Amino acid sequence: QVQLVESGGGLVQPGGSLRLSCAASGNRFKINAMGWHRRAPGKQRELVASITSASSTNYADSVKGRFTISRDNAKNTVYLQMNNLKPEDTAVYYCNAVDYWSHSYWGQGTQVTVFS
Repeated sequence: QVQLVESGGGLVQPGGSLRLSCAASGNRFKINAMGWHRRAPGKQRELVASITSASSTNYADSVKGRFTISRDNAKNTVYLQMNNLKPEDTAVYYCNAVDYWSHSYWGQGTQVTVFS
């Protein structure tokens, strides 16, 4: 089993920045890809960004140029640096990890609210 613990959410004004962190514990050595998804009120969950163990990244079009995902493999921690935040980025952000057998694990979620 893999446990994921997120931190770093909060309240920020438009144009501001936040950094999310997600630390993996348990049988973390079998983790391949890690990433962030979000669910905004009234909307379906969507992929925000992902990164493989080889540091190959993928971003949703809506966050390209504003968000950066990174990973510390030694600490099994993934980060999401969010800059130039917009009200439409308001959502619960979930950390996700996928192991080499395609099992998916989820964190408990952290709230990000962008308000004027």
